[in-house]
Amino acid sequence: MTSPANQPAKVDFSQNVLDASDTFVDRHIGPDDLDVKLMLAELGLSSLEELVEQTVPSGIRLTENLKLGRPRGEFELLRELKGIASKNRILRSMIGMGYSDTITPPVILRNVMENPGWYTQYTPYQAEISQGRLEALLNFQTMICDLTGLPLANASMLDEATAAAEAMSMANAVTGGRRQFLVSSDCHPQTIAVVQTRAKSLGLDAKVSATSDFAFEGSDVCGVLLQYPATDGRIVDHSEVIAKAHAAGALVVMAADLLALTILKAPGELGADIAVGSAQRFGVPMGFGGPHAGFMATRTEHARKMPGRLIGVSRDVHGRPALRLTLQTREQHIRREKATSNICTAQVVLAVMAGLYACYHGPEGLKRIARRIHAMTGLLADGLKRLGHDVLNDTFFDTLRIRPTDTAADAVIGAALARGINLRRFDDQTVGITLDETTTLADAQTVLEAFAQPAPGISIASLSQAAEHFVAPEIAAPFLRTSAYLTHPVFNQYHAEHELLRYIFRLMSRDLSLCHSMIPLGSCTMKLNGTTEMIPVTWPEFGRMHPFAPPEQWKGYAELFSQLEKWLAEITGFSAVSLQPNAGSQGEYAGLLAIGAWHESRAQANRNICLIPTSAHGTNPASAVIAGFEVVAVACDEKGNVDLADLHAKAQQHAANLGALMVTYPSTHGVFESSIKDICRIVHEAGGQVYMDGANMNAQVGLCRPGDIGADVCHLNLHKTFCIPHGGGGPGVGPIGVAAHLAPFLPSRTGGQRARGLTGAQVGPVSAAPDGSAAILPISWVYIALMGASGLRRATQVAILNANYMAKRLESHYPVLFRGENGRCAHEFIVDCRSFETSADVKVEDIAKRLMDYGFHAPTMSWPVPGTLMIEPTESESRVELDRLCDALISIRNEIAQIEQGKLDRQDNPLKHAPHTAAAVTSDRWPHAYSRELAAYPAAHLRDYKFWPSVGRIDNPFGDRNLVCTCPPMTA
Repeated sequence: MTSPANQPAKVDFSQNVLDASDTFVDRHIGPDDLDVKLMLAELGLSSLEELVEQTVPSGIRLTENLKLGRPRGEFELLRELKGIASKNRILRSMIGMGYSDTITPPVILRNVMENPGWYTQYTPYQAEISQGRLEALLNFQTMICDLTGLPLANASMLDEATAAAEAMSMANAVTGGRRQFLVSSDCHPQTIAVVQTRAKSLGLDAKVSATSDFAFEGSDVCGVLLQYPATDGRIVDHSEVIAKAHAAGALVVMAADLLALTILKAPGELGADIAVGSAQRFGVPMGFGGPHAGFMATRTEHARKMPGRLIGVSRDVHGRPALRLTLQTREQHIRREKATSNICTAQVVLAVMAGLYACYHGPEGLKRIARRIHAMTGLLADGLKRLGHDVLNDTFFDTLRIRPTDTAADAVIGAALARGINLRRFDDQTVGITLDETTTLADAQTVLEAFAQPAPGISIASLSQAAEHFVAPEIAAPFLRTSAYLTHPVFNQYHAEHELLRYIFRLMSRDLSLCHSMIPLGSCTMKLNGTTEMIPVTWPEFGRMHPFAPPEQWKGYAELFSQLEKWLAEITGFSAVSLQPNAGSQGEYAGLLAIGAWHESRAQANRNICLIPTSAHGTNPASAVIAGFEVVAVACDEKGNVDLADLHAKAQQHAANLGALMVTYPSTHGVFESSIKDICRIVHEAGGQVYMDGANMNAQVGLCRPGDIGADVCHLNLHKTFCIPHGGGGPGVGPIGVAAHLAPFLPSRTGGQRARGLTGAQVGPVSAAPDGSAAILPISWVYIALMGASGLRRATQVAILNANYMAKRLESHYPVLFRGENGRCAHEFIVDCRSFETSADVKVEDIAKRLMDYGFHAPTMSWPVPGTLMIEPTESESRVELDRLCDALISIRNEIAQIEQGKLDRQDNPLKHAPHTAAAVTSDRWPHAYSRELAAYPAAHLRDYKFWPSVGRIDNPFGDRNLVCTCPPMTA
């Protein structure tokens, strides 16, 4: 029935016509209703609910919707979040403690931080299609080596405090197991706290004292930790303590300010063996504590003891220089419980930004910034002395410690606060002031007015006049830097914005990201990172907040944290959540610490056995050892499930000392094990706790919950299931959810702040900032709010549908391993490629490299089963894209068949020589029997768009034999 002419149509409000909130759900989930229907038909199913019934065991399925509210529209939600962000009060931060305001060059902000071509890349395990970010990380390593004066640096750590803790572990390993680590009381308090947490779990003795009280005689000292400059700004001569440490056979770890090192002598020149710190002030916003790129540099002889990722220079099959991850890459998967570190995620995109910041400014620009800060600090010190206050440090770079005269420290801090500036309060009624590259003369005047109250007598004019005649104090000779740094052309030729812009895009063009095609990595969940989710990250209300600002200034953050914790608790079925762990590995560590502390609180500290299935992620056993547990392996059966008989036997054998079981669900083989409740029961009956690895939560959200299944703690990879992008290998966030009895043992908070609603916490902090990588938590908040309960449930259903659809399409071409009782996989599946090595001399690596010619990143290779590919399509990929990848894999199988049939040579074929670069295909010389067209354009879709790998297959052994981890000279 139509409305009469010129009469408005009636609107039926009962049909929710005003609710446009389903739009983002439809955009996030790739397949539309018709695609879903067609894929279900391919599987012989009539509905998504029927698929769930055949996939998820009935005993663990949720019977009601999650309490998360309705899905919301993007515009509506951003307006709501802006209201929450506005409750954050952004003041001028002069608190210091390793966090400084900074200026992110707009060309880096817009074209890296806000660019999906950079933040949607995966970890560079397939180096041939990762050369751009590998070069950017090599620049970062070179920058760190140059500034620290040490020859070897890794490609970023999680933050300064955890880098110091890793350095302690490294010193313990290098010195053959010495147990004592001396920590200077001049270190930042959050660094001391994180080191103490790690020392306790490792059974080390971290002694905190003044360096003058360090004792080496007859001791078991593995290393010392010094802060340079000290947390209160002093530049201390550590030559005596460094000499004593070395005489005692101990390593010297120096936590250094990277910007200060442009004018201060490098740690390596002072005798340090390891330098750690944060690159935050190299153009990365404070973001309430993270994410930031930490750094570590050391001497070459310690290369194999160094944690984290290391970028090395190798060569490709054509003899051209090519970059790759080197030495200890993914060492957890090889060494497992013998690994020296559990680090998996790194802060890649932040390290890229910091390295490009150095390219943008160059050595002279950085030195100019540092000298200005130092001069401004000297001018402020001079003004404070003229006002009669006691400046306690005669030497400084950017930080002063003041004892106010005739005025209480709190009164000064309050006066500064009233003027819009945060200062630091020390326990002895002294005041700390830290300046940065954003500090102006007006800011200095305001600080002086706070100290001069109630009669300032200071004007900007008088301060400017003083500045005109002010001579900045010289850096004392023992600390003055005279050595060159950042001499490589990469730091000296991109100062014009045009040139840097082109360099950024030239690097980006060498990397395959989600902008190009799907990245089907099992257990890594490379799904859509919606633009709306990313927008709030660069809002100043979130970015310019200091992590130790007074609580009344971050009420917006507090509200966001509270809501996100509540939502994650509802999704997981737990009672409490900690957002502090700033990586999945940190979440594993924190969760196991909670279990250990709970046992200790019940006088059962002897419960230190951790059962781990042989199929587990490599970080699991590494995290268990670092958390103080002894690992005992549990067998898996031929279907990839936990062997219940072996689990029961091991649980009984170790019942007196059983602390925990670590289990991944769905399993690492991509199956919902029907025995999961029995697994939990067996462990609980033996007195242990169940730790669930949340890597595969993408198959659980809205369908089942770890807490209901029987887990006591579970970490969540927000950079997987909850849409924080991988950023080329980081940042990540790994919060933990825990059952009620473990809530008191969540990580405590640094900076004098207590955890919200928690009492009696017995576990120290696991990251430098109280709320970890807070600045990227809005991404997950937006994702959950946009999707709502119904959207999240449908996303999980479609993730399972996409995996089963692909498995169905591929099963007649590749054997599909490990399915559930009803023949269904979870959100990922494994295809077997092992037989091809015998039939065609084709290894799984050959298939992975050949996929690059088809424009795809390889699935997870040779894990958890060697010689296989684990494929996870996620819910975000459309049926068209799923079919494109299936077609590519089927085409590659046909190429293998041609080798088996003798139509292609066993050595001279497209798989063995993949990937093919544009240079190789267009060369005058083509040495292969197969055609150039087959090499470069094996599929029709490549005619529309072709991604060219920038290098040929890389010679990995050559890179390990010829270790080069800084920018090679241009002649190379």
